[in-house]
Amino acid sequence: MRGIIQDLQSDGDDVTVLDLEAGLEHLKRGTASSSDTLLVVAEPYYRSLETATRAADLGRELGIGRVGIVANKVRDDRDANAISQVFEPRGLPVLGVVPFDQSVVLADQTPAALIDIAPDSPAVRAVEALVDRLGPRPPAPGSG
Repeated sequence: MRGIIQDLQSDGDDVTVLDLEAGLEHLKRGTASSSDTLLVVAEPYYRSLETATRAADLGRELGIGRVGIVANKVRDDRDANAISQVFEPRGLPVLGVVPFDQSVVLADQTPAALIDIAPDSPAVRAVEALVDRLGPRPPAPGSG
């Protein structure tokens, strides 16, 4: 898997988005080691925050240049603050906040993608804002 990912990223002109299985296994194996950005999805629950903290730490250990947090299933300011209080003191910015969105639940009950079923849903808008916030890719390590 690592070799396939490196081949995909060797061009330098394309963007490759990997949606890795939840958990730490891919990071422990170094699957994402050639990535320049790692977005760790964290939900406002203890176990999720604990796992996301370990994932972010592993990403830093792999030398990934930009590691940030995406808060997911956020219902209110209390949820958003809980996530920020865990990660921001560790120097891990919360780059995006995806609200809890009933449209996601409905989309999961069909074979269609959320963006096809509810393109204006709060979750879709939040992901679009995250993409805009990420902006241009950082330069590859060793390039000018």
